Amino acid sequence: MAEPKLFELNNGTIQLKVSNLGCTITSLSVPDKNGKLGDVVLGFDALEPYLKGAAPYFGCIVGRVANRIKDAKFTLDGAHYSLPINKPPNSLHGGHKGYDKVVWEVVEHKQGNKPSITFKYYSRDGEEGYPGELAVTATYTLTSATTLRLDMEAVPQNKPTPVSLAQHTYWNLGGHNSGNVLDHTIQILAKHVTPVDQNTIPTGEIMPVKDTPFDFTTEQKIGSRIHEVGIGYDHNYVLDCEDEQWGLKHAVKLKDPVSSRVLNLWTNAPGMQFYTANYVHGIVGKGGAQYDKHSGVCLETQGFPNAINQPDFPSIVVRPGEKYEHSMLFEFSVE
Repeated sequence: MAEPKLFELNNGTIQLKVSNLGCTITSLSVPDKNGKLGDVVLGFDALEPYLKGAAPYFGCIVGRVANRIKDAKFTLDGAHYSLPINKPPNSLHGGHKGYDKVVWEVVEHKQGNKPSITFKYYSRDGEEGYPGELAVTATYTLTSATTLRLDMEAVPQNKPTPVSLAQHTYWNLGGHNSGNVLDHTIQILAKHVTPVDQNTIPTGEIMPVKDTPFDFTTEQKIGSRIHEVGIGYDHNYVLDCEDEQWGLKHAVKLKDPVSSRVLNLWTNAPGMQFYTANYVHGIVGKGGAQYDKHSGVCLETQGFPNAINQPDFPSIVVRPGEKYEHSMLFEFSVE
């Protein structure tokens, strides 16, 4: 069993700290309008709090299936599968011990002007209730001075299985210790969301965001209408706008008005969970910073929640001979 450790990628402009425990980004420092570096992700200084379960999925990769599966069960090719009910009455983010809580193997760690690190995890048949063995890799690369890319792959070895990985970083472009993100502006390139029931499971409807508090097709403050959606946003957006680059769709533009830091996120995933840290409360993070409600925002590109039980949603089933591929490109700038 490998030991949980911290690794660093540094290209002279941005600095990433990432652990083989759950492929977790613990720190990411990027420049503001004055060139001053700031750490823009919520997390802990040491690995111990992550190991003890103190992090509400800070910075990690979640799987085998991200988000919620209704009533913690599904049927595939006529076989019935039951999963751990770790978020009653549903299964969330892969179960009790999802990919965020296991130690991955480091298969490559490259320095240089495009530093990268590749993690691998071999998931067993029946692990957390899921069918078949699955070989998973995740590579973080600093592809340019101010760009971080994540490439995730998963190859089923012997049985078809649902697969939907997500990167669960909580972003605060003002700095992890700068308070809440309600004054950040966000543009989400999505004309529809998947509305949810009282257990946060999509109803199956694909709802236009127009004339609703979910409409971020143009840049709006995150806090502008957040009071109209209960305790905050925790919704899957349908990434259906046309803007493409590098074979990836533009998902989000996030901006902090104080530091002028901007994050543009590009992905090949069909959906994105927009989550405003509604359940974060009184967590003491890096440097003694206190993280409370809305202290960060998650931009989790993904397959749609509960897609395995929802035939009208894009399928997340991957069969032997096929490969799951999910890329995210985080492009930082100032404006």
